[in-house]
Amino acid sequence: MIGPYWTVIPVMLVYYYATHPLASYNLWRSRIVTLLTCFWSLRLSHNYFRREKWQWGAREDWRFIDMRLQYGNQWWWVSFFAIYVAQQIFLMGISLPFYIIHTVEAPLSIWDFAAISVCLTGIIIAYYADTQLHEFVTENAELKACGKPVVPTLEKGLWKYSRHPNYFGEQLWWWGVGIFAWRLGHGWTFIGALVNTLCLAYVTTLVEERMLKQPFRAEAYQKYQKTTSVWIPWFKSSSLEETKDKTN
Repeated sequence: MIGPYWTVIPVMLVYYYATHPLASYNLWRSRIVTLLTCFWSLRLSHNYFRREKWQWGAREDWRFIDMRLQYGNQWWWVSFFAIYVAQQIFLMGISLPFYIIHTVEAPLSIWDFAAISVCLTGIIIAYYADTQLHEFVTENAELKACGKPVVPTLEKGLWKYSRHPNYFGEQLWWWGVGIFAWRLGHGWTFIGALVNTLCLAYVTTLVEERMLKQPFRAEAYQKYQKTTSVWIPWFKSSSLEETKDKTN
């Protein structure tokens, strides 16, 4: 249930800070950030329910399944501290820019518009990346049902230029939120976005290790790793790989 929880709490926090009796802020900046946060939440919620076939908490995340298998009878207290308590602190930390936005009064500047651009770009990239991944998984499920071979690796759309464009988009969103606070003189709040990036780096490692353990896609994914950027979308290096192969 931590997945849908993540989509709700940042929205609640931004409203809490905006409506607090001691809040003091630029009204337009507050409205813009609140609206952006609602867009972000809608995108994430839509992706969660679409992925789960419009069910609430029916399927457990494979990462948590692995943790339960790893820790056995100790799972209950490990999950309590490592997942639930830790993520409460994480959510508050990553949402610190919302607090700064509602405690500092300052007119809008070009940096606010830069932050808006980064946030919107992150939301759009994450939406299209998740949509392309969903279509890939759906098509593979249909091929498998028909007894046909599945496609081992998604290398179309944004996934042609990045192995994890959905994570890249999500990072852009939180770094964009941090720009709002940085413009108001509180760049220290970037710590939340930095921790998020480090966590996604760890998750990226877990995901790729899982891909390489699947026999039907291991070879294709190894090649994909060699030719495609991890996060930041960039041109493939397939020509360089082909040259190396010919030389060898």
